[in-house]
Amino acid sequence: MRACVIFNPAAKGQKAERFRRCLAAIGTECDLQRTAAPGDARRLAAAAITEGHDTVIAAGGDGTLNEVLNGMGDVPGGFERARLGVLPLGTINVFAREIGLPTNPDVAWPILLRGNERRIDLPRIETGEPGNSTHTYFAQLAGAGLDARAIQLVDWPLKKKIGPLAYVVAGLKAMTETQAALTVSDGTRITTGQLVLVGNGCQYGGPFRIFPDAQLADGWLHVCIFPCVNWLTLIRCGLALLSHRQLPPRSVIRLRAKSFTVIGPATRHFEVDGELGRPLPARFSLQPAGLRVLAP
Repeated sequence: MRACVIFNPAAKGQKAERFRRCLAAIGTECDLQRTAAPGDARRLAAAAITEGHDTVIAAGGDGTLNEVLNGMGDVPGGFERARLGVLPLGTINVFAREIGLPTNPDVAWPILLRGNERRIDLPRIETGEPGNSTHTYFAQLAGAGLDARAIQLVDWPLKKKIGPLAYVVAGLKAMTETQAALTVSDGTRITTGQLVLVGNGCQYGGPFRIFPDAQLADGWLHVCIFPCVNWLTLIRCGLALLSHRQLPPRSVIRLRAKSFTVIGPATRHFEVDGELGRPLPARFSLQPAGLRVLAP
């Protein structure tokens, strides 16, 4: 295994600190590259594959993971030439949980070195006009509506002070706005709602099973549409998630599709793996078994 580890030195917490103490040892086992600014992980991942690395490991949170994934996609044949590894250093690490990887990096690292490979589906989002479109890949989840708007409204200086609670503040601010209407179509069925969540796996935001029937290699995108997003919906769904880890069935419309479109105001964006994406409209699809990942 010729591996490149892309590390986000801005990662905070005990896990990141323990990883820093192991940097010298890790540097003798693989190529270690540090990011310095947003977008660096994507550039470094593409360069690693071009230089002949067959494994690219994202050491950070879900944002670092998404950058690395899209950097692999920037290289022709990148997903066949290299496989993706995840060393979870973030707060939630949804994708690591989904593939069964321990969130303790000291335990996860030996598992990655064993090189056990698993193939999962590779979702992507296409925006722009045909012939002049942009592709964005995601590993675990995407969304449009309240969650994307909250990410768009996050106060980044506040996030440095209070961490993940800044997303809660942004979400409450987004709730005071008029929720935009979003239209979802899979070619045969058209549904309208105010929040659209898309899952490759079953988890969203940690232990919550928003997509209970989803599997990473089932060849389907799982869509959860909220017809109305208001305070009552938020309270009802929040209580159900806290008590049962699942959404109340009557609050959502579920759709399973190979591909579909989401149409909404151009001022609204989608989010991918917790990072703000491009404006709507967007076309979602997936390549079955298109991504090689290191997993237990």
